[in-house]
Amino acid sequence: MKGPEKGIWYKLYVIIDIYSRYVTGWLVAAEDAIVAKDFLADAVRRNGTQPHTIHADRGGAMISKPVSELLVDLNVHRSHSRPRVSNDNPYSEAQFKTLKYSFDFPARFGSLHDARRFCEGFFTAYNHEHRHSGIGFHTPASVHYGTADQVQDHRQATLGRAHATHPARFTRWPRPPRLPVTVWINKPVPQPVD
Repeated sequence: MKGPEKGIWYKLYVIIDIYSRYVTGWLVAAEDAIVAKDFLADAVRRNGTQPHTIHADRGGAMISKPVSELLVDLNVHRSHSRPRVSNDNPYSEAQFKTLKYSFDFPARFGSLHDARRFCEGFFTAYNHEHRHSGIGFHTPASVHYGTADQVQDHRQATLGRAHATHPARFTRWPRPPRLPVTVWINKPVPQPVD
């Protein structure tokens, strides 16, 4: 994220649950291995569940010894983007595109405080208001916290009433967009059975 002057940059660390698209943690800071390690440790502790795998880019902080040691200590598998493949994590890239194409994303941030304040508002709206096409036009918070099934039932009831009232408008029984069953960044290759 561009700072107030040329050459001043702020790094945005983001942890996103790829199933729900919910941002479980974010931090704007200078790139630093210890900051990254502390951020990851705090995010895992705050969320109360142990992730199976953390997929990260190959930035210096994310491949550093402190971060690697933390993940080994937590028994969390590591996965990294392939070298020079910018779109190896489509979930994260989609979230960053939503951020950068936001109508109020500035060309430069006046200070680190300004960047953090912007991200606070953005990630709150992203998690609780943004309806994501990849999760059936639910909000990430609804999917993450398990209310999406209730919303799906309500949507189906509304569509059923619309069909009953105006059946000529429909060529088939209407259904709300579906939630994904599973999601992968690097889907395991099935191993042959001996």
